[in-house]
Amino acid sequence: MTDQHKSTYKKVVVRRLDHEVIKGFVDTTNFLKPDTVEILDREGRTVSVPLAEIKAVFFVREFDGNSHRSERKLFQSRPRMAGLWVQMTFKDKEILEGLLSGNLIELNPQGFLLTPADLYSNNLKIFVPRGALSDITVLGVIPDRRVRELSQRRSVRAHGTANSERQIDLFPSPEEKKL
Repeated sequence: MTDQHKSTYKKVVVRRLDHEVIKGFVDTTNFLKPDTVEILDREGRTVSVPLAEIKAVFFVREFDGNSHRSERKLFQSRPRMAGLWVQMTFKDKEILEGLLSGNLIELNPQGFLLTPADLYSNNLKIFVPRGALSDITVLGVIPDRRVRELSQRRSVRAHGTANSERQIDLFPSPEEKKL
């Protein structure tokens, strides 16, 4: 690993459909090939794993994680981060919730890059190949609060009032009914 690429290599744990686990590093800029995922294993060998054999690629803080901590796979309430709140059902019936980017440009035809429900777990991101899933359901669209607030501030500057104050009335007010 050269110094110029050191920051793009991230720790991953690849879980195959046959439950085999491969630990190593991936170059986040080009680990995904048309039909494979390219991993630099812990011994420094390049390993190409067919995408069709992968259940998920976990981008992790540490290779071994915390075996005493139980990881949440579902959100306990509505997520606060922006994105598409999804529930994925794997072919082996395991269910996992997370957030996908709301930016359609970031969606990959080979799979989904998911922010897991448990932000304090060892998993930072999870790449799930489309072929590993039997179903994916969008549970909600979580808007970016900062974008909405910025839009309202711009509207106030341009029009002198917030959007909610400029909204048309759908029903006459009590004062208008008396007239």
